[in-house]
Amino acid sequence: MTSGSLTSEEQAVLDEIEEKDVDFLRLQFTDILGTVKNVAVPARQAEKAFTEGIYFDGSSIEGFVRIQESDMRLKPDPETFAVLPWRTDDQAAAGRMICDVINTSTGEPFEGDPRYVLKQAIDRANKMGYTVNAAPEPEFFLFEEDEDGYATTETADHGGYFDLAPKDLASDVRRDIIYGLENMGFEIEASHHEVAQGQHEINFEYDDALSTADNVGTFRTVVRAIAAQHDQHATFMPKPIPKINGSGMHTHISLMTEDGENAFHDESDEFDLSDTAHSFLAGILEHAPAITAVTNPTVNSYKRLVPGYEAPVYVAWSDRNRSALIRKPAARIPAASRIEARFPDPSCNPYLALAALITAGLEGIEKDLDAPDPVRENIYEFDEEKREEYGIETLPSNLGEAVDALEEDEVILDGLGPHISEKFVEAKTQEFEEYLVDVSQWEIDRYLETY
Repeated sequence: MTSGSLTSEEQAVLDEIEEKDVDFLRLQFTDILGTVKNVAVPARQAEKAFTEGIYFDGSSIEGFVRIQESDMRLKPDPETFAVLPWRTDDQAAAGRMICDVINTSTGEPFEGDPRYVLKQAIDRANKMGYTVNAAPEPEFFLFEEDEDGYATTETADHGGYFDLAPKDLASDVRRDIIYGLENMGFEIEASHHEVAQGQHEINFEYDDALSTADNVGTFRTVVRAIAAQHDQHATFMPKPIPKINGSGMHTHISLMTEDGENAFHDESDEFDLSDTAHSFLAGILEHAPAITAVTNPTVNSYKRLVPGYEAPVYVAWSDRNRSALIRKPAARIPAASRIEARFPDPSCNPYLALAALITAGLEGIEKDLDAPDPVRENIYEFDEEKREEYGIETLPSNLGEAVDALEEDEVILDGLGPHISEKFVEAKTQEFEEYLVDVSQWEIDRYLETY
């Protein structure tokens, strides 16, 4: 396959498709809620996808457009091509590319595309002289399926934090997930059993912010697909089982300067953090309530964000303990100096979550915000009076409060853009209202026979 109208990167994809005998392509994008969507086309359409794009009906996608303005075009990013790792011996190979969404009426990027929103935040950082690097740590649960193939909340193991087989019976599933991710180009740093039964974590290396967001979407897809091959259901629901630890997505962030230096490192500082880093984390703390609507976007997210289960609920930072919203991890070398936002969870849209965090951090730099002193004590042990003494606020306690905070925060709304802001608030308000009028099994069990 050759064409003079293709870039060298696009031509390299066509060559790889031919070399690896790829029959189908999945052209992927996400809706505003972070759900991965895809259009499947025969691999012979790859060149057309590059030169003309693939058209689809945007009115059928959550938060995109109304039916009278529905024509959208997918523009594949050749740097995201990978061969999907799950197939049997008698199946043809399938590849995937992540796409940007183009508004056909203007020919410009669609402002409701979450990937575009993150690109805008990255562009802002670039104009300030920075490249944004990020590394998430998405946790997930593996549950058994019932005889009809539906998910249960029964775990196949009784392992705990860093447990080794035989208690960690899901280690084989985790191993196959790692092989699949590595086949798609992931650099896996570590994997281990998490604190709760059935809970796991696989860490992949940091990358630029856009690639990281792409990787989170791919990661969730691979984990679910390979778990299903083992008759397991993988879920990134933040709190699937009550009264145990939920799943977070701790997100490490750093900025690099144009000359390749870590803008967050300053060895003369007590915490090895530069003024830039202090202002960046101050920006996140300043806008944390609004960011939470994006990084913790479900009703269930706030079942995780409660004291006592290792999830942060207090707006503070620390270089030591993990009860704070932001932690400064130990760094062996200057290039590794970074901050860790501990409140996001893996149900979030990774593009919007990173865009919100970056927007807040850059706002902190531009306004030269001062970070408060770090809190080295265990904030979970503070009473309300002591938290007030330290000036420590709490995160929203539910999705409704978080959406209210988002609606009042012009900085984060502006970072998301008017289209995403409006559609996101609308969707999340509806979700919370539906939750409020529902009657849970807990209520039935507690009140039905009592009153």
